[in-house]
Amino acid sequence: MATATEEGSPKTRRWSKYVRDVYDPVQVGSIDGTDEVPHDRALVRAMNSTYRPNRKVQGDPLHTIFVGRLAHSVTEEHLRTKFTPFGTIVRARLVTDSITGLPRGYAFIEYSKREEALRAIDRMHGVTIDGKEILVDEEWERRLDGWKPRRLGGGFGGRKKSQQLRFGCKVQPFRRPILEATEPGGVSSVSEWNRRVRHRKDGPEGSVR
Repeated sequence: MATATEEGSPKTRRWSKYVRDVYDPVQVGSIDGTDEVPHDRALVRAMNSTYRPNRKVQGDPLHTIFVGRLAHSVTEEHLRTKFTPFGTIVRARLVTDSITGLPRGYAFIEYSKREEALRAIDRMHGVTIDGKEILVDEEWERRLDGWKPRRLGGGFGGRKKSQQLRFGCKVQPFRRPILEATEPGGVSSVSEWNRRVRHRKDGPEGSVR
């Protein structure tokens, strides 16, 4: 998650815009990783849900990508054709319903090398296949403690809906925490920052400096 960690003197900070070892739904859903309470029902659902990764999943998670929002017409062979140009595919699994056998709209593809997986993510995210724009990301569930998939209110694939935007690694990476409260003119929360922005917009200049 977007955090600033101290190294050396208190003023030496290292910040990352991507979530790291632990998945916290509230912070992932925050514009800058500083929220302490959920701002929408999806995050509440993620916090209250229980998810256990499938222990039968094989392969190296660092070499594996997640492909979501797939049309039900997409087959495993179709996936291999689309993703083979980016590297050697070790295995591809189109997830299906255990009862009906129908596709569930997502798949996992493992490459022989991590750089091949990252290249596939870079080139294929947002591409349209069979009329649907797909989401392509790293496989996170075996890499992040506390991971919650999108169906439980988690994930990184949020879209703008009803004037809200889920922030996260794919659609909107974290922004640097606004300002340290100890800095001159600094603010201690996102709400305080938004209040100041509204105040400046409503001021005589009518614009944000």
